[in-house]
Amino acid sequence: MHRDFEAPGRSPVLATEAVAATSHPLATSAAIEILQAGGNAVDAAIAAVAVQCVVEPHMTGIGGDCFAIVTEPDGRMAGFNGSGAAPRALGTRKLADMGIREIGPGSVHAVTVPGAVRAWETLLAAHGTRPLKTLLKRAIGYARDGFPVAPRVAFDWARNVDKLAADPAAAKAYLIDGAAPRTGDIVRLPQLADTLAAIADGGADAFYTGAVARDIVDTLAERGGYMTVEDLAACHTTAVAPVLRDYRGHTIAELPPNGQGLVALVMLGLLERFDLGALDPVGPERLHLEMEAARIAYAVRDRFVADPGHMDVCHTKLISTDYLDQLAARLDPTRRNIDLPVSALMPQTDTVYLTVVDRDGLAISFINSIFKEFGSGIVAPKSGVLLHNRGSSFRVEAGHPNTIEGGKRPMHTILPAFGLKNGTPWLAFGVMGGHYQACGHAHLLTNIIDHGMDVQQAIDCPRLFFDDAFRTLQAETHIPEATVEALRAKGHDVARAKAPIGGAQAILIERRKRTLAAGSDPRKDGHAAGY
Repeated sequence: MHRDFEAPGRSPVLATEAVAATSHPLATSAAIEILQAGGNAVDAAIAAVAVQCVVEPHMTGIGGDCFAIVTEPDGRMAGFNGSGAAPRALGTRKLADMGIREIGPGSVHAVTVPGAVRAWETLLAAHGTRPLKTLLKRAIGYARDGFPVAPRVAFDWARNVDKLAADPAAAKAYLIDGAAPRTGDIVRLPQLADTLAAIADGGADAFYTGAVARDIVDTLAERGGYMTVEDLAACHTTAVAPVLRDYRGHTIAELPPNGQGLVALVMLGLLERFDLGALDPVGPERLHLEMEAARIAYAVRDRFVADPGHMDVCHTKLISTDYLDQLAARLDPTRRNIDLPVSALMPQTDTVYLTVVDRDGLAISFINSIFKEFGSGIVAPKSGVLLHNRGSSFRVEAGHPNTIEGGKRPMHTILPAFGLKNGTPWLAFGVMGGHYQACGHAHLLTNIIDHGMDVQQAIDCPRLFFDDAFRTLQAETHIPEATVEALRAKGHDVARAKAPIGGAQAILIERRKRTLAAGSDPRKDGHAAGY
């Protein structure tokens, strides 16, 4: 597909040496700075995400989790699960005895151990070349000296004033005279700067033990939480083998549970049965198939996906041909299936995803999150750590694979991904947006593979997702009205989305041309850059 140069938009960034794509310009600059100083892709990714933990506080932070896939030039891949667990003293029976049947996003019990900082250190030990002291320099500077609030960040910040005002430390750190900062306002986070500096000097232990850990535990205890310093000290990153499945001559890699990467692979396994390339990419036939495949795949997720030690089926079974054949029987290409299980999902904008490929061909697909916007809304006041609320993904339902238990990781929405072609690196990519992410992976991949879009066009392409317990499709502005009406005729209730759905970054590796083509989502403030 050729770009219309008279229409708003931008071209993919082309480079030959190295390239980085993030959702914030200051993070992209930090990555490029490390690359040009001789650091590799993993070094650059850690420098970039640390900046994002300061300048995109509603999306990510050191009080959250992360996942990554690192791919060598020969196609060897290593996966990293940097998600934390529920406090050891907490479980379904305890919550049920307290009369709690659901863990809301603002509940103190939604705060699980933050796994990101330990994972950064683990990634660097395995694949990096630079110390944290070097890589956190820009993040510390922005936190201590101040950073200008970017336009999309300001847009999201304004929607969270009530959430931040409910916590004194959050209000002090993230509101100005009780209001959200506006575009261009300078924000300083001195307590967070001190904590980042401590991590730079002392490594991850400076976060998981000592004064920072005590501040986190005391803050949660004041609200009735059960996390202990022992829970924090026990945090570890798990090395995992990516799960692979082919789609039209490309091998797609996702991380195994507790993440939802299998949802994307199930969707692709259903969609490959149709000639998507013959359909209008923003037409009702293509989008109906995508949404029905998504509804089926997310129903599978909600039934089975959890901490792998607690799943009652092997994750490989869920993407087997026999099982996909059973699921495919539930996808009617002409009508919405009214008999699928109901689950309450909605599109979100949270999380940051970034990707970097360096001059040696090492690539990283990396995602870091505090789940809902501004996470739990709880800030540990002395350390400035904004805590995530990933535990709200747990169920309080005895016998369910994803019910909450001490030391157990929750089902996770964030997922990095990677694509191989002929066994060699082809596409580093990821999509932001909470529950939407797995659907977004399938949308982006089929845009490229089936519809012939370049990486930037594939990211730009309008999106839709389901809301209100699967009953309503939320359609972005640029989904044509004729498509909306045709989807309604197929049985869908469709409304216009109130905000852009998610975000994305991607780098396509052209081995034959020896070029890198990168795209970054205009729904966010960021961009790709290379040299």
